[in-house]
Amino acid sequence: MSFLIFIFGIIIGSFLNVCIYRMPRNESIVYPSSYCPKCSTSLKWYDLVPVLSYTIQRGKCRYCKSTISMQYPFVELFNGILYTIIYYHYGLSFEFLFYCTIVSFLIVISFIDYYYQIIPDILIVIILVWAVLYNTILLFVYEVPFNLLDSIFGLLFGGILFLIIALISKGGMGGGDIKLISVLGFILGFKKVILNIFLSFMIGAISSIFLLIFKIKGIGDAIPFGPFINIAFTITLLFGDAIISWYIYSFFF
Repeated sequence: MSFLIFIFGIIIGSFLNVCIYRMPRNESIVYPSSYCPKCSTSLKWYDLVPVLSYTIQRGKCRYCKSTISMQYPFVELFNGILYTIIYYHYGLSFEFLFYCTIVSFLIVISFIDYYYQIIPDILIVIILVWAVLYNTILLFVYEVPFNLLDSIFGLLFGGILFLIIALISKGGMGGGDIKLISVLGFILGFKKVILNIFLSFMIGAISSIFLLIFKIKGIGDAIPFGPFINIAFTITLLFGDAIISWYIYSFFF
């Protein structure tokens, strides 16, 4: 089953690449069919087999021979790996469906933010609506208690903290980051959003040093924070309970 989950993940990952390319350009994500961004040739089904087509074609367009970004197989593989890990944590369940959807949205947000320094509001709204619907279904269908107060505290804490940082830094934190951490705080709750924020700053600091050392970014270049928030969210989602338990046991007992 895990192999099938992985295959499903990389197939969805192929669609995520379409979203990453088209959404910032205000293009439809369903029409027209996939095409080469360099020569605009419509691609056949055998040009679109996730990972495999890229490998067979050696990272080049079959028609114009232009280089295809490594982003495409990376997103496909990464999404497949995340789906597989989430499957091991939650099994084939409603929780599995919910969190797979969330991490896929976050992959799209991360790449769009990295390339364009924007986080589309529509993606934030969809995540929030899906989170509310998810918890409503858990409550009324599966009879799983939903701590609404904890989710609201998570949303407010993350949003207000990032708003304060944005005001103090005079634009160092964008409005998209504020909205993103707010909706993720709603999903995680108060305790885990604190961990999410801590990890995002730690990952951001390490990544920024790496980018500067290897001259991928310069000192004056903007480094989007959204990807760090999303990486930290994924770590918190999968390992947050273990990290918090380790911290409490190590420092308080």
